[in-house]
Parts: sequence; structure tokens; C-alpha cells
Amino acid sequence: MVPFSILDLSPVIEGGTVAQSLANSRRLAQEAEAFGYKRFWLAEHHGMRGIASAATSLVIQHVADGTEKIRVGSGGIMLPNHSPLVIAEQFGTLAALFPDRIDLGLGRAPGTDMRTAQALRRNLDSGAENFPQDVIELMQLMGPPSPQQKVLAVPGANSNVPVWLLGSSHYSAHLAGMLGLPFAFASHFAPDMLLSALEIYRERFTPSHYLDRPHAMVGVMGAAADTDAEANHIFTSMQQSFVRLRRGTPDAFPPPVNDMSTFWNEQERIMVEHTLQYAVVGGPQTIQARIADFLDLTKADELIVSMPIYDMDARLKSVRLFAEAQQSLSLAA
Repeated sequence: MVPFSILDLSPVIEGGTVAQSLANSRRLAQEAEAFGYKRFWLAEHHGMRGIASAATSLVIQHVADGTEKIRVGSGGIMLPNHSPLVIAEQFGTLAALFPDRIDLGLGRAPGTDMRTAQALRRNLDSGAENFPQDVIELMQLMGPPSPQQKVLAVPGANSNVPVWLLGSSHYSAHLAGMLGLPFAFASHFAPDMLLSALEIYRERFTPSHYLDRPHAMVGVMGAAADTDAEANHIFTSMQQSFVRLRRGTPDAFPPPVNDMSTFWNEQERIMVEHTLQYAVVGGPQTIQARIADFLDLTKADELIVSMPIYDMDARLKSVRLFAEAQQSLSLAA
């Protein structure tokens, strides 16, 4: 059975508050735990009015404190924004608070616009260029310290928090394979290099003391409802959000609309449909078929689903329907 997980950005809906968004993330994780999802990851983004997970480590703590068994982690921490020592201390603390439940997914992008990235007080060029060295340094800080080691992460040392590399191109696929780490591809918004990146990762994988064989996770946007029509309706919130992002006018997460043709032009429609080509949207039979096809295409070891849905009750229902689809697929296998 391929494990299912959830990627959440703590969406701030139109008319909502950050406090409500963070409470909703915790509630969503509780529902995911009840229905057998393996992981609940939160993503680092900055300066976006529709996303409340900027202080990712704090939101992970908030979610983990409200759950008991589900793994909670980052999808991901954008390492060029931080020193490896700071992240080692933060995740070492989380691992001490929630033993054997914390994941550390790492990304190379800043997760924001360039001006906001500069305000995060890191040299962006050197940060991106130093990504491989920073990943290695971070893992060393979270591993057993050597007698000659001058800098210690306290907490952090000996925490051995599992590290994943995240990517939307070939770069992290090469690096994850070289370091022998698990790899998660952001196919929920970057579909073009999915299959080639997975091929590179598997071909270049070198066994390590972290992992003895390749382990790949793939992402999809998801919206499940009782019918295809209802699911397509609630998914218009995500479509609007992507259009606004491409227009350079991101805002709070919008409610669904009845007719997207009144919102986007033809070029925007083509762009969004291409970007979200792997989205799993529909009623129970549709999503089951879409998931089966996607897993057959990618041969992935895990699936992570982002469910940005405006109405919280609809979001919780989507979590349940995806879990039921997983069970049906497992019985059919």
C-alpha cells in the first residue's frame, strides 16, 4: 500500500484570520491522523497574504502538539533562508518534544519574492550555491558529534531527524541520489521534469546509512467531493489563486466561483491547466482512477496531497474521500 500524506500551507481564506488558518491546519492534521495518513507537512512561504505557515517550525510544533501519531514535518524548509545551525536547533528541539515523529524536508528556493528574500538577511546567491554543503553541514549537526567538532547544535546533536530533499527540477534529484536521501518532487505545481527527475534520482542513487534504496514521494493538488461537478467547483479556488500568482497579485485564498471563464483569459487557462495537469479532482470513482494512473506512471513510494479548499468542512471531507480511495486501491492491488 502506497502511503498517503498531506501537504498544507495553512491557507488564509478571504474574510478569515491567521489564527483561524493555524487552527484549521491543526484540525486537518487530526483528521488526517484519524484516517491513517502517514505524514502532515507544512511549507515555508513568506510575504504571501494567503499563506500562514511562514514560521514553519512553530506551526509544526502547533500541529504536532494537537496530534499523537502522525509524522509532522516541513515540505519544506527553504534552507538558503537559514543557517544550518538554526535549523538543527529548531528541529532538534521538535524531535525532543515529539520523538520519532518529525521530518525535515529541505528546499533550495527562497519561497518568496526576491525583495522579501533579501529581507530574510541571507546572501541569496551564496545561499543557493552553498545548498549541498549546507545540507551536509545540517545533517552533521543533527548526527553524533565528533571529538574535533567545534560547533554543537544543542538541541540538535544526535537527534538524527530524517532529512528529505525537495525539488521541482533535476538539481535536487541529482543531490538526493548522491547523498542517499529520500526525494520528494513538487509535481503538484511543477509537472514538466517529474519523470526525468525521478529517473535521475533512481539511476544516481547511492546507498547510505540514511537509506539503502531510492525512496520517492510525488505531490498532487487534490479536491474530492461527492460528485465530479462539486469537486471541480471547489477546485476553482485553487485555479483562481494560481492565476493571481501569475498576475503578480497574490491575495487571500478566494471562495469558489461558478464560471472560471469570467475570471481568466485563454492564455491563463492554458497555463493553469498545464501547471495543474496532475491534479486529482473529482468524485470517489474519478479520484481513485486518477490516483491509480498517477502512481502507475511514477512508480512512487509515497503520495502527498495538497488540498487547498476554501470551506473547512469540504476540506475535511476531501481528506476522508482520499483515504477511502487509498483503501479501495489497496484492496484492488
